Amino acid sequence: MAAFRSPGQGYKKRISTFRSAVSIARCRKALRREELESLPHSPLCSEGAFRGALPQARPPPPPRVGVAEGRIVTFGFAPSSPAAASAAMAVDSASRLARMLEPAEWASAGIPLLRNPREVVNGLHARHRLTPATAVVAVLDPDERLRASASFSRSASATDGWVFRNALLSQLRRVIPHDLRLRTPVRTAVLLYCREGDARWTEEDGAWMWGLRDACTLHGLRCGAYITLTREGWQVLGEGRGGRRPNTTSAPTTFAEEPPARRTGGAASDVLRRAAAR
Repeated sequence: MAAFRSPGQGYKKRISTFRSAVSIARCRKALRREELESLPHSPLCSEGAFRGALPQARPPPPPRVGVAEGRIVTFGFAPSSPAAASAAMAVDSASRLARMLEPAEWASAGIPLLRNPREVVNGLHARHRLTPATAVVAVLDPDERLRASASFSRSASATDGWVFRNALLSQLRRVIPHDLRLRTPVRTAVLLYCREGDARWTEEDGAWMWGLRDACTLHGLRCGAYITLTREGWQVLGEGRGGRRPNTTSAPTTFAEEPPARRTGGAASDVLRRAAAR
């Protein structure tokens, strides 16, 4: 309850009660009804005019017509004929053939030759337990010293250079930072792939070549040799160099099996060596 006074002389106290918005609306509606009933009868004062003069409630919004959240709607026509399916398979096959390199294309790409490929193959074979369908990507410095290497198994997906490129790039990013800031690549990446079959070139080898070249470009490296390891031995594709050991059946040699360097000179030389070290 609150009291207020009207301005002017001879005022009298009035008491006003603050009510809710619903009560105020009802009072206004009753007053409006009394005003309309006091008017002379005319067509304008009919029941329809009375209803139109009164405030009406808003009509409810129309129901939404659409797709429930989380559903996928596809517009267009799906290829249902066998001709459309065969055409899509032909396009996919053509794309895969474009993502592979033949030995002639690989030889003309200017791939740098390894000075001692046998040493590189023996080192990678000793560090990684190679089994068929296993690939080893290695990064060499300008002196062909091993800086980083990673081995991974080939996925069971179709032979595609794009898939091989992504796998190689993922391994390179995991083991060594990129050299994209250099104008000229300094380090070289080589790939050793262990597989079944003979040493002849296959479409799978062509896809690996394409993937290695593209991954090296995206990681700022020089594209190096592609080496296959089969039951016949190892071979550097595109160069014609290879050997019988190691192969897929030979056991990897450990670093402890290498013979230690022989020391000559006896005890006298040891004394002189200690004196020189002082």
